[in-house]
This record gives sequence, C-alpha cells and structure tokens, in this order.
Amino acid sequence: IYKMQVNENDPELLRLDNQLCFALYACSREIIKAYKPILDPLGLTYTEYVVLMALWEKDKVPVKALGQKTFLDSGTLTPLLKKMAEKSLLVRERSPDDERSVIISLTQKGKSLEKKCRDNPGKLICEARLERVDGEALMKNLHKMLENFKGKSN
Repeated sequence: IYKMQVNENDPELLRLDNQLCFALYACSREIIKAYKPILDPLGLTYTEYVVLMALWEKDKVPVKALGQKTFLDSGTLTPLLKKMAEKSLLVRERSPDDERSVIISLTQKGKSLEKKCRDNPGKLICEARLERVDGEALMKNLHKMLENFKGKSN
C-alpha cells in the first residue's frame, strides 16, 4: 500500500496553496467559468455538456451507466436529464427488458449539437495556455488518480 511520509509538525502542511485537492477544485471552477460564454449561446450548462459528450460517445445507455461515465450521482443526474428532455436534447424511456431501468437516447437536436461543439476543447486549451505535452501529461495523471480513487471505492 502506498503511504506518503508527512511531517505532522510542518506548518506548511495545511496551507491552502499546498493542497493538490484545492488546486484541482479551483481549476475545475475556472474551467467551468471559461466554458460559460462558449456554452451559453447553445443554451447549455457545463454539466449538460458533459452528459451530451458522454452520449455522443455512446448513445442509448441506461441512466446508471451514464452516471458512472460522468461521475454524476442519481440525485444530480435525474433532474438534469428531465431538464434536458424538456429542452428536447434527449429522450428518457423505460427499458423494454427491465422496466426499472431508464434508457437515455439523444434526439436529433441533441445529436446536432456535437458538430457545433467540436472546437470547444481547442478554445479551452488556448485559454489555459498549456503546452500540448504538459496538457497530455496532466490528463494522464488525472486519469490515473481517477482510477486509483475508483479502485478504492469499489
């Protein structure tokens, strides 16, 4: 098991600027803020955009699988999907195989937004002013962290 040596008497230990979790949290908030002017004209929130990206990758999925893919719990996902259905971006239907399961499918309107969003990642990369190699290394490490956390929670 991985253990980190920490000097509990170090006054720097709890400095906010020394916390990886806070740096990730602050960056996440800034990224979502940067996406706002890009997504507002499309009538999307960042969380709706995340759900759409997951569905563009794989359409017609159970709510449970969509929640796992997007890291959204059912308390967040269910009202979000209802709102997105009201916007005609997706359809929620009971599975014919298991009526307890709800299948989420994109509408034509939801599918058509994919083309309009293709340059969004590039816009954000430019705003972040990160070199490609640094961005790729960061992404690799973040995915590794996610896998480690998922492995711990299973």
